[in-house]
Amino acid sequence: MSDTATTLTLTQPDDWHLHFRDGDLLAETVPATARCFARAIVMPNLVPPVTTAAAATEYRARIMQAVPEDKAFEPLMTLYLTGETTVADIQAAKAAGVVAAKLYPRGATTNSDAAVRQVESLFPVFEEMTRQNMLLLIHGEVTDAEIDIFDREKEFIDRHLQAIVRAMPELKVVFEHITTKDAVDFVVTATDKVAATITPQHLLMNRNDLLVGGVRPHNFCLPVLKRNLHQQALQKAVASGSKRFFLGTDSAPHARHMKESACGCAGCYSAWSAIELYAEVFERLGCLDNLEGFASHYGADFYGLPRNTNTITLVRESWQVPSKINLPSGDELVPFYAGETLNWKLQA
Repeated sequence: MSDTATTLTLTQPDDWHLHFRDGDLLAETVPATARCFARAIVMPNLVPPVTTAAAATEYRARIMQAVPEDKAFEPLMTLYLTGETTVADIQAAKAAGVVAAKLYPRGATTNSDAAVRQVESLFPVFEEMTRQNMLLLIHGEVTDAEIDIFDREKEFIDRHLQAIVRAMPELKVVFEHITTKDAVDFVVTATDKVAATITPQHLLMNRNDLLVGGVRPHNFCLPVLKRNLHQQALQKAVASGSKRFFLGTDSAPHARHMKESACGCAGCYSAWSAIELYAEVFERLGCLDNLEGFASHYGADFYGLPRNTNTITLVRESWQVPSKINLPSGDELVPFYAGETLNWKLQA
């Protein structure tokens, strides 16, 4: 693609990892996602979590009620794995149209207190997922208090992920929101049953953007931003055009008062500028030609779903990410990259 091009047309993309939340937030998060994406993998860490086929079906119905009338959008539902998840739960979820199950180590991120303590105890469940052609989505961090937060992804690979992949060679695994060179290296050298999603925040930022000049709560996410050598490894991965890496924003809304507090909730809300943020990254890396594969092709291919047939167009136009988004409840969201200028904008 020419550096002087003023438009960029892509097959309509999908978001292979995001959080809608529930209740009043759906009226904000669903339209924000549907403005651009045709489908999205919906995270199940609600309160209470989505642990059954019935809960997934009910949550999907609530999401569909929030889709704007002029948008064709499909939420792809996931099941939250716990120590009590059974083979029968997987069978029922598959029959209800659930496409994947999510493994959270307990305490790894927002609303993960009900998650798994002993990963290996779920191997019978993973075996059934393989039979049902249901994908395993993994938040790959250990949560032991003695393990440095910047080392938890690598430790998860060494302790658990290698064992899962060895024991279940036919199970499709998505290593979600990877943040380290270790994760990139693992995915590149694994079988073709392993892939990974990468967020805009981990491509655009490193831990300096979280900590230098004072803590910046709206850049706090889990897994946490890492040092620049890991950021560069992620950038190299997407610039390579490898089909093992695809778009997953991990867009996660929290009201301003929840981010700017002692709680410091983890999550970056990127839905309203997601594809523009990725275009910014790919242009900086000199690989805009690779954006369509990353955003629109590789995720669908890995999930075994048809690629979308519609297109979107980005125009070269400078615009500023809003400093805040007002919610009907009176709360405010501060979007990721608030106040920053982007050079590509989704054409209405």
